[in-house]
Amino acid sequence: MSTSRPWRKSSRSQGNGGNCVEARPGAGGFQVRDSKLGDDSPILGLAVGDFESLLRAAR
Repeated sequence: MSTSRPWRKSSRSQGNGGNCVEARPGAGGFQVRDSKLGDDSPILGLAVGDFESLLRAAR
């Protein structure tokens, strides 16, 4: 699931030194990574439904 779209970080991450989970849309779903690792972070590919479940659980 490769993509050239930019990573998006939660607006709530500003208070903790900028370390957060980042996400971006990918082919058929979303990609998620650890922002503090940047380009060295493993990328987790999630289907749309799984990503929506992750967002609900994080709230």
